[in-house]
Amino acid sequence: MKKVIALILGGGQGKRLFPLTMYRSKPAVPIGGKYRLIDIPVSNCLHSNIKDIYVLTQFNSESLNNHINHTYRFDYFSRAFVRILAAEQTLQNTNWFQGTADAVRKNLSHLNMEGDEEILILSGDQIYEMDYRDLIHYHRKNKSDVTVSVVPVTQRDAGELGILRSNESGLITGFIEKPKTAKELRDFKFSQDGAAKYLASMGVYIFNAATLVKALEASDVDLDFGREVIPHAITTFRAFGYVFKGYWKDVGSVKAFYDANIEIATSKPHFGFVYKGGVFTRPRFLPPTRISSSNMKNSIVADGTIINGARISRSSIGLRTVIGKRCHIDRTVIMGADYYEDPDSTAPIKIGIGDGCIVERAIIDKNARIGKKARIRNVGKVGNLDAENYFIRDGIVIIPKNAVLKDGMRI
Repeated sequence: MKKVIALILGGGQGKRLFPLTMYRSKPAVPIGGKYRLIDIPVSNCLHSNIKDIYVLTQFNSESLNNHINHTYRFDYFSRAFVRILAAEQTLQNTNWFQGTADAVRKNLSHLNMEGDEEILILSGDQIYEMDYRDLIHYHRKNKSDVTVSVVPVTQRDAGELGILRSNESGLITGFIEKPKTAKELRDFKFSQDGAAKYLASMGVYIFNAATLVKALEASDVDLDFGREVIPHAITTFRAFGYVFKGYWKDVGSVKAFYDANIEIATSKPHFGFVYKGGVFTRPRFLPPTRISSSNMKNSIVADGTIINGARISRSSIGLRTVIGKRCHIDRTVIMGADYYEDPDSTAPIKIGIGDGCIVERAIIDKNARIGKKARIRNVGKVGNLDAENYFIRDGIVIIPKNAVLKDGMRI
């Protein structure tokens, strides 16, 4: 693994995750009560003994930079590192990153490659547990120039992903990006357990260093890995598909992110952050959670939370969350707070959920102040809406970071 370099792509503006990406990049979005999305690929790398890890960032990167700097600190005698490669202007190029492939192209000089390395390209907005050593072994065994990790999906999910076709040996023979019709998928079908499935790219790639350089230099107009670089590489180089059989979920949209958090809170989640040493995140010295006279069902509660006489079901409660008396929280993701408010604060509405609130099928971002007896339920079943201090996406009400909802407000 000493010759493997991991590049985690921070992504662009994260429009599909807005407003959760209003003040942060996609990999910095909190998940599972106490983690950030970036913790998952970084932890996968460290558990796979990959210790040269770069994170490429551009938009709203301060939160991500701060998290990485406070989380992944290694001793002076370890060669391991997690390093930020931010977008920069140089004398040779005054443009910012134009896409994921462009971001890698402009940072190749920072990798100090000797030419015989293998470059692992990862996304920062996915949930999965994977030992990358299995993928790299498969790549080496097949003498592949580039290997794409794929996962079987149904026809319903295929329309949102890049779909590959491979022969019996695993050699990739075709690719189609986000097919919209059954006719387009006709030649990409394969059978698994008697059911028709399709091989979807996970956004996890392993390149030989020389192949990656050639693929990126072949065309300066190729800006995105999934849409442009991978399809061209498949037709130019020896490319194989590695079938991943574990749980994998892309959380690049609000609905997918919400569904994943609610699923994590169930009694038997597909991904529970408890595997092979766990998922690493920023160490915090918070007091234990305090729960008084409350009823809780199928929920997770992070450190430092205070719950007073509430009913909570199927929800994820984040760090330092304060929930008042007689609150009813159902199918909701509460991200918590970055700090505890001064008990002597004269703020009319305190950070957290005020007394007597009802919150259903919502995402409450960090440091939000929800007034007493507020109702967040999307009674009108609105699909999408941009309001002054809240948003609705796919019927899910989102209270953005630092937002304030007055006492008795109805949504």
